[in-house]
Amino acid sequence: MAFSPVKKFLSDLNPNIGVGVNLPLSGPSVFTSNYTTKEAIKNNLINYFLTNPGELPLNPTFGSGLRSYIFEQISQDLLSNLEEYIIQKINFYFSMISIDSLVITQQEDTNLIRVILKYNIIDTNMTDTLNIQL
Repeated sequence: MAFSPVKKFLSDLNPNIGVGVNLPLSGPSVFTSNYTTKEAIKNNLINYFLTNPGELPLNPTFGSGLRSYIFEQISQDLLSNLEEYIIQKINFYFSMISIDSLVITQQEDTNLIRVILKYNIIDTNMTDTLNIQL
């Protein structure tokens, strides 16, 4: 009889050790730490969506590039191509998660692009949803 063990991150076992930096950068010391892997992955995904390709000199392909679509004439074909592109890049840069669903919509009246990403962390029971508006 086989079983699948649940993966535990060592950094999550000690609540006094910071794993990453919370976004947005604010607070009394500018940087506030997060203390769980789930929070760190969510903040890394937020950073991915807010970054345009070419912004990071040592990693020029990192980023979703969503801001370039804000004032474009967006069709359903463009949104579906963008979803495929983002899924491919998230699978490359964030191999520790699996995507349950990704929905990208545009609100024409306010020039907003909304991204709703539902994902789970592989080999754990942790799931989360990321909701971003640009």
